[in-house]
Parts: sequence; structure tokens; C-alpha cells
Amino acid sequence: MDIFVTGASGYIGGSVAERLKAAGHRIIGLVRSEAKAEQLRARGIEPVIGTLDDVRLLTEQAKRADAVVNAANSDHRTAVEMLIRALAGSNKPFLHTSGSSIAANDARGEPDERIYRTLEEVTPEPEKAARVRVDQRVREAAAVGVRSVVLCNTLIYGHGLGLQRDSVQIPALVRQAERSGIARHVGRGLNRWANVHVEDMADLYLLALERAKPGSFYFVENGEESFKELVQAIADALGLGEAQSWPADEAIAEWGFEKAMFALASNSRVRADLARAELGWQPRHGSVVDWVRQELRQG
Repeated sequence: MDIFVTGASGYIGGSVAERLKAAGHRIIGLVRSEAKAEQLRARGIEPVIGTLDDVRLLTEQAKRADAVVNAANSDHRTAVEMLIRALAGSNKPFLHTSGSSIAANDARGEPDERIYRTLEEVTPEPEKAARVRVDQRVREAAAVGVRSVVLCNTLIYGHGLGLQRDSVQIPALVRQAERSGIARHVGRGLNRWANVHVEDMADLYLLALERAKPGSFYFVENGEESFKELVQAIADALGLGEAQSWPADEAIAEWGFEKAMFALASNSRVRADLARAELGWQPRHGSVVDWVRQELRQG
């Protein structure tokens, strides 16, 4: 198939694009600059230069393609609406990327026992309510003839398969540890996040493209760890001794409220039961802590 991928130079979009290309599909990738376009061409991906705000470009590319993967911005409602309108009545696959911070809470390093398996179970914090509405809008596109699917990624680890090597959460923790000489978790670090290896994530996008029913929603997860355990693994990998607690206000000053509170100090405990049962997904990588200790400094 000809597949239009937004965010094709990013960590998620680039990894997905490479996986789909390896499966024999032709990838058309949206990028912002000629420099990125040249890099994609070198990888055998046809670049299109533009942004998610370009109505005509997104419409043309969606209509041309056999499938669309939106991996550029989980919260860009306007782009989602444009793509749905362009795909309406076609029954083409539309894979939209979300993130499991929709299930995160303001825990500041404290634990939470709640575990989520479906979107319907999630009552988001106010800061994440708009993203949930976007996810719901994508699912509703099934009613107008779009094979729409939401893939809700958890903490992704592993070196990216495309142009961008690093993800978001672990690299932020690593950079702070390298600068300060102290690996830190927010508060007690007992907050837990589900996680998934980037290669397993990309495999699930391919399965969703091939098998998912219209209106589906899948959490993308294969295990979970506390941030205390994760940050200690980073400390071990960097030779920094014992990980230490960090007050929330200092973490916010370092990373900003959004990243500190929702990406690094919250709980996001979800399960990918539906992806395994409905799509036959069998992830191969099982431990983010082992990856950090053994492979963080490689690649």
C-alpha cells in the first residue's frame, strides 16, 4: 500500500514508517524541512514538506494514499478533522497515535492501584480531557466509512528505528542525571508507568493496519515499572550510585509542569489485553529496566 505518515522524521512516526516499509509498503512521510526530506529520501521514503495546519496538503495526501498514520501530534484536533473528512467513505485505514498520559494522575511520585484496559474506563485529568476527546473523535470516524484506529502508547523505550534515536521520558531522566551527577525520581518514585519497546510498538501498528476493526482503541503495553526502579537502573547504567528523591517543585522547574507531573511523576497503569486478543500481538521485549542497564549507552 501507499501509506501517508505524519511525523515521519520523529521517534514514533519514523519507527512506524520503517516497520511498514520493511513489510513492503511504500511510505510518503510528512516533514517540516528540506533537510529532513533529504534524510528520508536516503532511507527510501518519499518526503512531503508541510505541517499539520496545511489543509490542502493533508487532504491531497490522504486522498492519494491507501492508508494514513498520524504520528505527529496526538492533540492536533484540526488535523484529525481534516484527515477524517478526506478519508470519509473510503474505508481506508486511519491509525491515530495517542499516549497513555490520558490515564495519568497528579501523583507526585506516589502509587495508585487503578489499572485501565479500555478508553471507556478512563476519566482524564482536566489537562488531558482534550486528548481523550480527540481519541473519541477518531473512533467515531468509523461511522462515516473510515477504518479508524487509536493506538495509545505508553512509555516507549529503545533506540528509534528512524531518524530520531531517542524517546521522551527516559532521555529526560538521563539528561538530568548526567548534568547533575545525581539520578532523581520525583517524590518517593513509587508511581508506575506501563511501557513498551519501540520495536514491539511498531509491530502493533503493522498488525492494526492489517487487522483492526473500525473504531478500535488499543493500549500499547508490555509491562510496567516504578520510576524508582527505572531511575535506579539509569543510575546503575551511568555509574552514579543510589538514585535520590526530588521535590516536585524542583522537578517542575527542570522539566516544566506538563512533563514533570504527567510524564514523570504520575501513574499510568494500562494493559494491552485487547491488542493481544484481537490482533494477535506478541511483543518480544519484556523489561525496560534490563534494557536501560544493558543497552542505554549503546547505539
